[in-house]
Amino acid sequence: MALEITDQNFDEVLKSKSIVLVDFWAEWCGPCRMLGPVIEDLAKSNEDVAVGKINVDHNPVKSVEYGVTALPTLIFFKDGQPVERLRGAQSKMAIQKVIEKLKGAD
Repeated sequence: MALEITDQNFDEVLKSKSIVLVDFWAEWCGPCRMLGPVIEDLAKSNEDVAVGKINVDHNPVKSVEYGVTALPTLIFFKDGQPVERLRGAQSKMAIQKVIEKLKGAD
Protein backbone atom coordinates (compact mmCIF):
# COMPACT_ATOMS: atom_id res chain seq x y z
CA MET A 1 0.00 0.00 0.00
CA ALA A 2 1.27 3.47 -0.88
CA LEU A 3 2.34 5.63 2.04
CA GLU A 4 0.35 8.72 2.94
CA ILE A 5 2.91 11.49 2.87
CA THR A 6 2.40 14.90 4.46
CA ASP A 7 4.48 18.04 4.80
CA GLN A 8 5.22 16.88 8.35
CA ASN A 9 6.47 13.34 7.59
CA PHE A 10 8.04 14.04 4.16
CA ASP A 11 11.66 14.18 5.33
CA GLU A 12 11.20 11.07 7.48
CA VAL A 13 9.86 9.14 4.47
CA LEU A 14 12.88 10.23 2.38
CA LYS A 15 15.15 8.64 5.00
CA SER A 16 13.13 5.39 5.16
CA LYS A 17 14.54 3.79 1.97
CA SER A 18 17.34 4.39 -0.51
CA ILE A 19 14.80 4.97 -3.31
CA VAL A 20 11.57 6.90 -2.73
CA LEU A 21 8.82 7.65 -5.25
CA VAL A 22 6.49 10.52 -4.33
CA ASP A 23 3.26 11.12 -6.25
CA PHE A 24 2.17 14.77 -5.94
CA TRP A 25 -1.59 14.70 -6.58
CA ALA A 26 -4.97 16.33 -5.84
CA GLU A 27 -8.47 14.89 -5.47
CA TRP A 28 -9.90 17.13 -8.22
CA CYS A 29 -7.26 16.02 -10.75
CA GLY A 30 -8.63 13.42 -13.18
CA PRO A 31 -5.22 12.13 -14.37
CA CYS A 32 -4.17 11.87 -10.70
CA ARG A 33 -7.14 9.63 -9.95
CA MET A 34 -6.32 7.51 -12.99
CA LEU A 35 -2.73 7.13 -11.74
CA GLY A 36 -3.82 6.12 -8.22
CA PRO A 37 -4.20 2.36 -8.87
CA VAL A 38 -0.87 2.31 -10.73
CA ILE A 39 0.87 3.86 -7.70
CA GLU A 40 -0.75 1.24 -5.44
CA ASP A 41 0.43 -1.59 -7.74
CA LEU A 42 3.96 -0.17 -7.80
CA ALA A 43 4.00 0.03 -3.99
CA LYS A 44 3.05 -3.66 -3.77
CA SER A 45 5.53 -4.86 -6.39
CA ASN A 46 8.50 -2.77 -5.18
CA GLU A 47 8.75 -3.46 -1.47
CA ASP A 48 12.35 -2.20 -1.40
CA VAL A 49 11.17 1.23 -2.59
CA ALA A 50 9.13 3.68 -0.50
CA VAL A 51 6.15 4.65 -2.67
CA GLY A 52 3.82 7.34 -1.42
CA LYS A 53 1.33 10.04 -2.29
CA ILE A 54 1.14 13.64 -1.09
CA ASN A 55 -2.06 15.63 -1.58
CA VAL A 56 -0.87 19.09 -2.67
CA ASP A 57 -4.07 20.81 -1.53
CA HIS A 58 -3.57 19.63 2.05
CA ASN A 59 0.25 19.78 2.00
CA PRO A 60 1.38 22.80 -0.05
CA VAL A 61 4.82 23.30 1.53
CA LYS A 62 6.68 20.42 -0.15
CA SER A 63 4.98 20.93 -3.52
CA VAL A 64 6.23 24.54 -3.54
CA GLU A 65 9.67 23.47 -2.26
CA TYR A 66 10.07 20.99 -5.13
CA GLY A 67 8.57 23.26 -7.80
CA VAL A 68 5.54 21.12 -8.58
CA THR A 69 3.53 23.14 -11.10
CA ALA A 70 1.59 20.36 -12.87
CA LEU A 71 -0.37 17.39 -11.57
CA PRO A 72 0.29 14.61 -11.28
CA THR A 73 4.03 14.95 -10.80
CA LEU A 74 6.14 11.99 -9.76
CA ILE A 75 9.48 12.75 -8.15
CA PHE A 76 12.00 9.97 -7.58
CA PHE A 77 14.47 10.41 -4.76
CA LYS A 78 17.68 8.50 -4.24
CA ASP A 79 19.47 8.83 -0.91
CA GLY A 80 17.22 11.78 -0.06
CA GLN A 81 17.93 13.76 -3.24
CA PRO A 82 15.53 14.30 -6.19
CA VAL A 83 16.98 12.51 -9.22
CA GLU A 84 14.11 12.02 -11.70
CA ARG A 85 10.77 13.68 -12.40
CA LEU A 86 7.79 12.60 -14.51
CA ARG A 87 4.82 14.89 -15.20
CA GLY A 88 1.33 13.82 -16.18
CA ALA A 89 -0.29 10.41 -16.14
CA GLN A 90 2.30 7.74 -16.86
CA SER A 91 2.07 4.04 -17.59
CA LYS A 92 3.10 1.53 -14.96
CA MET A 93 5.83 0.36 -17.33
CA ALA A 94 7.30 3.86 -17.72
CA ILE A 95 7.41 4.39 -13.96
CA GLN A 96 8.84 0.93 -13.30
CA LYS A 97 11.57 1.61 -15.88
CA VAL A 98 12.74 4.63 -13.85
CA ILE A 99 12.66 2.58 -10.64
CA GLU A 100 14.77 -0.16 -12.26
CA LYS A 101 17.23 2.44 -13.57
CA LEU A 102 17.64 3.87 -10.07
CA LYS A 103 18.05 0.40 -8.53
CA GLY A 104 20.80 -0.33 -11.03
CA ALA A 105 22.59 2.93 -10.28
CA ASP A 106 23.91 1.70 -6.90
